[in-house]
Formats: sequence, C-alpha cells, structure tokens
Amino acid sequence: MPVETWLIFTLGFMILGSIVALEIRDILSAIIAISVVGLGVSMAFLFLQAPDLAIVQFLFEIFALIILVRAFIDKKNHQFEPSSSSMVMTIVGVVAIAVIFMLSIPMFRLLPPFGEPLMSVSQHYLDFGASETGAANLVASIILDYRAYDTLGEVTVLFTAILGAFAILRTTAKHKTAGGNDE
Repeated sequence: MPVETWLIFTLGFMILGSIVALEIRDILSAIIAISVVGLGVSMAFLFLQAPDLAIVQFLFEIFALIILVRAFIDKKNHQFEPSSSSMVMTIVGVVAIAVIFMLSIPMFRLLPPFGEPLMSVSQHYLDFGASETGAANLVASIILDYRAYDTLGEVTVLFTAILGAFAILRTTAKHKTAGGNDE
C-alpha cells in the first residue's frame, strides 16, 4: 500500500479524534481524544521517514497527556456549561474539518515517491555520509554530525518538557498534601 494512502488514513484518524474531542462532554475523555491526534502526527512522521521527529512528537504527547490529566483530574477544576449555539457550532466545526480534509488530499499527491529524496542534500547524505563522518550507522551520522544543532534543539525541548511535567506534578502533590493536613 502506498505511503500516501497511509497518510490519508492517518489524517482521517486525526480528524475523527478532533471531532470526538469537540463533541465529548467529559474533559478527561476529550484530553485523551486530543492525544490521539498527536499520536497520528507521530505516525505521519514515521511514514515520512522522520523517526527522530516521531519520537519527539510521541514523547511530547505523553508528557502533555500527563500534565493535562493531572491538571483536570479533580472535577472541581472545570465546569461544563452547555450553550444554546453548541449544535450550530458543532455543525460548522464538522463542515470546516471536512473541507480541510478534502483540501489536504491533493497535497499528499504532491509528495515525491516514497524513498526518493526530495532535495539534493539528502542524496549527499546518502552518498557521502559514511565516508565523511566515519560512522557505521548512517542515521547516527546524520543526527550527530550533520544535524547536531537540530538534535540539540530537540533534546532541549524534551528536557524542558520533562522539567515542566515534574514541576506541575510536584506542585500538585505538595498542594494535595498541604490541603490534606488542614482537614
């Protein structure tokens, strides 16, 4: 099956997750539905042969899911107030998402055939990567030699996300223990 077909399937999966997140009334279920969209982005990166981006996206989604679940786990933190125009907004949202989906399908046809480099730089990496860097693994040579600053930026984003998650989890834990002592 061509990669474009998998990408279209993944995009449909992500749109379905978005619609579920918009329509579901429980905030925790909506958070999980939004995480499905992030998982779809990670899968799309895998299909496009970008495993480094797929891993970063996947880890970011896991950390975001943990942070959001911890923030909204207590029911008193959020209130749902139904509005009279929610049905109209739902229909408008579904139509807008369907239009975006239909307009994005031709963009997948513009992708180069799977496995063929889009730019000449990619061909240079394939032809000279092992000899210029001395690495046994071509992927490692690209990530650590040619794109070292990009990799450093990705690692910095991951480290910052981990610190943010720990800070939120620690603050919530301290708040709960302090609240437990007052009662």
